[in-house]
Amino acid sequence: MPLEQDSLALIKKFTEAQGISGQEGRVRALLEEEMTPLVDEIEISPLGNIFGIKKSKTPNAPRLMVAAHMDEVGFMVKLIQENGLIKVIPIGGWNVYGVSAQRYTLQTEKGDYPIVSSMVAPHLLRGKKQDQLKPEDIIFDAGFTSKEEAEEYGVKPGDAIVPQVETIFTANQKNMIAKSWDNRYGCVVVIETLKQLQDAELPFDLIIGASVQEEVGLRGIKGAVHKYQPDAFIAVDCSPAGDTEKGEDIQGKLGEGFLLRIQDPGMITHRGLIDYFINTADKFDIKYQHFFSKGGTDAGAAHLMNEGVPSAVIGVPARYIHGHQALFNIEDYQSARKMLYHTITEFNQETLQNILDK
Repeated sequence: MPLEQDSLALIKKFTEAQGISGQEGRVRALLEEEMTPLVDEIEISPLGNIFGIKKSKTPNAPRLMVAAHMDEVGFMVKLIQENGLIKVIPIGGWNVYGVSAQRYTLQTEKGDYPIVSSMVAPHLLRGKKQDQLKPEDIIFDAGFTSKEEAEEYGVKPGDAIVPQVETIFTANQKNMIAKSWDNRYGCVVVIETLKQLQDAELPFDLIIGASVQEEVGLRGIKGAVHKYQPDAFIAVDCSPAGDTEKGEDIQGKLGEGFLLRIQDPGMITHRGLIDYFINTADKFDIKYQHFFSKGGTDAGAAHLMNEGVPSAVIGVPARYIHGHQALFNIEDYQSARKMLYHTITEFNQETLQNILDK
């Protein structure tokens, strides 16, 4: 089913926005603008998390927390060489062979500048195995002729270097190609779900928004879960599709619906929430696929917080994430959006008790 124009505009706006871990301000500003009319109040934490709260009129209402993360992978300026070339450190996980010969934006206090990653020099590859070459071995080039010139333009250690990409459709209009679908998917689905819930009276307090610094160790969400004390937690996040590989145990196929995460290295999904998700998906005819992940999400941190929080993930798959050009399926997003809406609207005190009783 074609996606609505408003949805497409949101996807383009958020995937083209630039914000690496620790420097998410531009994405947070977009979230604040979109979310403020849709919730009772907006709260921004000292670390930079942003959450909206829809308060229930029900006394002693349970609390459901839904969290995206707003940061994307990128690089940070480590030092400027005398010849004006820039050495970096990676922010988030990168495949080294996806770094070279790509266009980025260098964000400085004096403005944004185009910058390109150098080709991996042949002498660096000669005699080396793939795991011996690291992303930080690649030099970045903004065309400065000296260290002094770079500094005159405001470049300094700690500045962000972010992929520069235009979001586009594939020829068949079934997929889109964009950077940062991990995890601007979550940001977009949060906004669209809030729009659907704008006039709804909920029998629970809904805390919904996005964390910072997920890509560097699930950092931001810990303070948020501690603050809001949710009774249940749902992460909305993007995971790598494995359907370009061969084999019978492929995980994450484009076009097969949202990802129902069962287990990852940091979390075994709460059994009660798995059953709740399956029952909800079946009830509303929502397409989904079971997913065993090799990577984690904010749910992995949330479920360990406080006295332990039942946590789960409503995910989507995308090919080639943590690079410049992720490819994702529109119908998978629609399935995830439908699932999040019904997961929220079906939730209440009885639902929570049924989850906890598993």
